[in-house]
Amino acid sequence: MTYTTLAEEYRAGVLENAHQGLICIVDEKKNVVYSKGDTGEPILYRSAMKPLQAIPVFTSNVIRNYQLTTKEMALFTASQRGETYQQKSLESLITKLDLLEETLICGKSYPLNEVPKINHICNNMPKRKLLHNCAGKHLGFLAYCREHGYPLSSYGKIEHPLQQRILQDVAELAEISKEKIVTAVDGCGVPVHAVPIKNMAISYLKFAVPDLINDITTANAVVNITNTMNAHPEIVASHNFICTTLLKDNNIVAKGGAQGVYCLALKEEKLSIAIKVLSGTELLWPLLVARALEKIGYKNQETIDNLLLIRSKDILNDDGDIVGETKILF
Repeated sequence: MTYTTLAEEYRAGVLENAHQGLICIVDEKKNVVYSKGDTGEPILYRSAMKPLQAIPVFTSNVIRNYQLTTKEMALFTASQRGETYQQKSLESLITKLDLLEETLICGKSYPLNEVPKINHICNNMPKRKLLHNCAGKHLGFLAYCREHGYPLSSYGKIEHPLQQRILQDVAELAEISKEKIVTAVDGCGVPVHAVPIKNMAISYLKFAVPDLINDITTANAVVNITNTMNAHPEIVASHNFICTTLLKDNNIVAKGGAQGVYCLALKEEKLSIAIKVLSGTELLWPLLVARALEKIGYKNQETIDNLLLIRSKDILNDDGDIVGETKILF
């Protein structure tokens, strides 16, 4: 297993943190055009798998039958943070789908963002399954299962027809046999898969270049998923988050996952980028993605500048003074 240092953090010239990881960039022919570390090492998608997990519900009649809005549809791909606008869409979605909150297997949660969390607690409101980061994804799972007559109680088991369908979708988009995919349990209780980071990049390439997908139904779903994410980036993450910043650029489809995984693909350039930070930090994402975009000569400087507004290379103290720097090493 080969890793490389992607970033180092210095304070007064003293090395304070070093972050190892992997990066892989593939072109439309699925060739690796740039890499750091072992591109054959299996990496768990975590929530970066959500666009792939949304394929079943986007190929179903759920969206049409329940007259879902694109904002509600975006929740199927989202790692929502409990903002008021996200809660409103979640309430609307679960009402339209006529599902019971208790049916979700994800844990109960407070809003993740600080302001809505404080408001929630100060108003003596309890934790809810509907406020879980992955609630929208689970509602899509349940709606798909009900439409197909699959049991709802076991929808999180790998043996369930839904999870077998998702496994097949991951195998096809990532171009890897199911037997070589490693399956674990995600934080929300459903299966999550690991593939080599090169294959992870290939799977995201299909969202930018859906013509690479052989099955027309899947290809149409992928186009719909991408358009939905670009239409409502604030639902997919929330304001001031990297996913929101990237998805505001209609040329990019992007989604992060826990423990330092980030994936994005560029439509015009027909390139895909997958990153794994082994320390698990998400704080470096804006800097790493900005550097990757610079490395390929990305034309939209505004997107790069907006990433650097989220996280500067400067390390600040609590008064906002510059006391160090982060060096990106690729």
